[in-house]
Amino acid sequence: MGAAGSCHVQGYDDRMIERPLRHAPRLGVGLAIAIVVAACSPGAPPSPSSPASTPARSVEPSNATAVGQTEQTDTEWGQIWDGLPAAFPVYPGATPADDAASEVVSATFALEGTDARTVAGWMQIELERAMYATESLNGPLEDGSFVLELTGTLDCRIQVAIAPLGSLTTVSVRYGAACPAP
Repeated sequence: MGAAGSCHVQGYDDRMIERPLRHAPRLGVGLAIAIVVAACSPGAPPSPSSPASTPARSVEPSNATAVGQTEQTDTEWGQIWDGLPAAFPVYPGATPADDAASEVVSATFALEGTDARTVAGWMQIELERAMYATESLNGPLEDGSFVLELTGTLDCRIQVAIAPLGSLTTVSVRYGAACPAP
């Protein structure tokens, strides 16, 4: 609370607005204090299990994965998160398949009956809708796989590798450490 009996409240346009407390006499003293404390406090810190804030994304994934881990791992590609944000696009019908990964990745998914080219195209479109820019789409490589490289804000980098394995297609994601925390 300010020295002149005011508090600062975040306005709808993100400016700090000073609001006098002169109009509170009709409220009970306890209720007035509770309102002032709620308006002036910075809010409760997030619990360790709650995910950090991420920018709003324009995509509604059909099968989102929430990993809940916020640790990072060093890889030959660079430092990555050990999980993906809940809003990360996942191809419809894909299921988590972390045991299928031969390299360290943020997440791996598997799906049946869909070719790698189709999955690569879908992932590119959905990640661009989520405000990532495509740096490159390589493929098909000799083994029929595709590698999609994308960038976001603040040096955020994402690599998505799509590989056919018989009747399965795997999608392995490296979600860079400079990206918003999952």
